[in-house]
Amino acid sequence: MKTYIKFIIISFLKSFLFVSLIFLSIVIILNVLTEIEFFKEIKTKPYMSIYTSLLNSPSLLFEMFPFIFLVSTQSFFINLFNNNQIQIFKYSGLKNSKILSIISLTSFVAGILIIIFFYSFSSSLKNIYLEIKNKYTTDDKYLAVITNNGLWIKDSTPNKINIIHASKIDNNYLIDTFISQFSHNFQILRHIKSSKVDISNNNWIIYDANIFSNDTSEKSKTFEFYSNFDYEKIQSLFSNLSSLSIIKLYELIENYKLLNYSTTEVELQLQKILSYPFYLMVMTILSSIIMFNTKKFNSNILKISIGLFFSVIIYYINNFFMVLGKSEKIPIMISIWVPLIFLIIIVSVFSYKINEK
Repeated sequence: MKTYIKFIIISFLKSFLFVSLIFLSIVIILNVLTEIEFFKEIKTKPYMSIYTSLLNSPSLLFEMFPFIFLVSTQSFFINLFNNNQIQIFKYSGLKNSKILSIISLTSFVAGILIIIFFYSFSSSLKNIYLEIKNKYTTDDKYLAVITNNGLWIKDSTPNKINIIHASKIDNNYLIDTFISQFSHNFQILRHIKSSKVDISNNNWIIYDANIFSNDTSEKSKTFEFYSNFDYEKIQSLFSNLSSLSIIKLYELIENYKLLNYSTTEVELQLQKILSYPFYLMVMTILSSIIMFNTKKFNSNILKISIGLFFSVIIYYINNFFMVLGKSEKIPIMISIWVPLIFLIIIVSVFSYKINEK
């Protein structure tokens, strides 16, 4: 590897690590304040707020990497401009486009490594974080999981504990449902079997129910059953996908398909992760274009502000398309890749004459 390439890569990575540490520090501090507020009325160990904050921070940092790469690139160029190293490169015959290609490729490779290593690490910590927080919320009495055997729900009411299994979900209905009711000392009270259960609200309507109790059975055309769960709550339980690794996301898709449950959100999360290296690379190129075009500006704060302004616009555009994809108004691939391709075209046009800057 040529000396100038090694110098550019090392300088860029130093800027990236420096900016990442700043962002991580801010995230941890804000997170600690949030956790202190959460635990203020709960008896727990003094260090719990710091511990949970450290567990949650990597996942939040992952979401901020596009901003981090943008600011890191600006920091990198600020150092080059301040030390007149950019002029030395020009006199040596090194074009701006060459510098841009080196750091953009570095960002792309860094993005791949972030997905392989950092995302897996942060999702594992997020999973531990959610398990700990669940113990300190009122929802610890309730549990819902999706496996290759279908949907399983543990639902605790004042008088009973319900274990519910359904083979599929069809809109607001559970299909082929079996409910076992226990007392709070786990004595069996009765079993309820139905091919169709309406879960539109907390008062479930069980159709053609077979009720088994004390070695006897009876049938009921419609049977009302109270649960802490409804269709919306069941949907929301599986929305925190940042706690799942890429392998687990693929497994979840297969389980959702067996259950006839919508895979849209999981597929969106996967496409978002797969597009991440390209997104980070584009943010690096965009930041470089901004820095070359604002080279004559004396204020570094103004340069960074311009970069953050454009990054916020990009964030909201991406978020808008993701909402459209999540609501299934447009295909998933379009919601993730079209804004990215459009952004690639824009930065390609503006980087065409970058050697003249």
